[in-house]
Amino acid sequence: MTRPPVPRPEPVPGASHPGAGEEVREPGGARAVDAADPALDFTPEERARGRRVGRPARRVAVAATLVSLAATLSLGLTPAGAGLLRAVTGAFPGGVVVDVPIAAVLLCAVGTVVRLPFAAALHRLLRRHGPVTQGWAGWWADRARSFLLAAAFQAAVLAVVYTLLRAWPERWWLPGAGIAAVAAVLLSAAYPLVVEPVFNRFRPLPAGPLREALLDLAARARLPLRDVLVADASRRSTALNAYVSGLGATRRVVVHDTLVEAAPTREIVSVAAHELGHVAHRDVAVGTVLGAVGAAATVVWTGLLLDVEAVRAAAGVRDAAGPESAALLLALVAVPGVLGGPLGAAISRRAEARADRYALDLTRDPAAFVAMQRRLAVAGYADLTPNRLLHALLGTHPTTVRRIAAARRWAARNGVPVPPPLVGGG
Repeated sequence: MTRPPVPRPEPVPGASHPGAGEEVREPGGARAVDAADPALDFTPEERARGRRVGRPARRVAVAATLVSLAATLSLGLTPAGAGLLRAVTGAFPGGVVVDVPIAAVLLCAVGTVVRLPFAAALHRLLRRHGPVTQGWAGWWADRARSFLLAAAFQAAVLAVVYTLLRAWPERWWLPGAGIAAVAAVLLSAAYPLVVEPVFNRFRPLPAGPLREALLDLAARARLPLRDVLVADASRRSTALNAYVSGLGATRRVVVHDTLVEAAPTREIVSVAAHELGHVAHRDVAVGTVLGAVGAAATVVWTGLLLDVEAVRAAAGVRDAAGPESAALLLALVAVPGVLGGPLGAAISRRAEARADRYALDLTRDPAAFVAMQRRLAVAGYADLTPNRLLHALLGTHPTTVRRIAAARRWAARNGVPVPPPLVGGG
């Protein structure tokens, strides 16, 4: 359970500002107003800690992705996957009604086993040296929940695919593309109601100065909030976060209890303004539409390749409409997912930068924004100077130092006091 939120309107670090529009200079006269330099706002120890934790964590995550992809392709594009599925499903009576869920559970189990050592290594690293507080019992429980959700989802998808394959063997992907697009929209709307409660408990933000400040912010933005929810994230981590999820009636702004308890009201308002920026720009809706288009395109891609005899022969698939082709289907689906990842990351970074600008325009408080970005990075043990190539391929947000530098540039352009370095450039 979470503790009651305690708004603390304490002074923001570096709140003694120079005059509006003045350039901020480091000791020695170096310009700092537009410098993406972590030394301006983070101590040497904070920068080193981010490298010690953030970089190994990123390496483990990348390795997990590559090994998982290799396993998926190895199973799906060689006879190994089809042979395994035939052997296992053949041991159970009941036909396709039983075989489809068995295939889904089996493939999910293989994927889980492949990723498990990396997930455990990441948990151990972040628990020993990072923000994670969750014990191993809770971690295993989360793994079990994730497995059950993935297996159920995969079984439902395979059931639809095989139904379409048997009804329209040559053009199944035409109705399949439409179903995939609709399903993507429905899943986005249902996610807050179906998936999020499996992993977290939520409660309305209690009445008080913070709630009043957030509702007033939403009113000024002309984006009335039905409610602001607090998630019990402290059960797993000390990291801070907030997000928007859902569509229409299911849309909500969620803040982590760690954020409510650790940050002063001004900084939480800055975070909420950023999330309202996503609402104002309909980023969740746009992302859902893009996801729907991507899902439809993936079904078409999969259907066209599944129709190629050479592809089926290489995979050892004799009956494309039977569960023995499930590994091949997953392999074909994985390829556009990986190839589209960098594009999705770039779109996300652009949306996040736009939401930052919206937050600054709405609050006109760059000092709170800068202080909050520092707080988020320190609490999350962020690597402040990530590998540029990896960040370009995988990063969903601009780097912390770039977000801070952009806020200072915004202040200089808009005649607002420019936040000085929070550390002093040391």
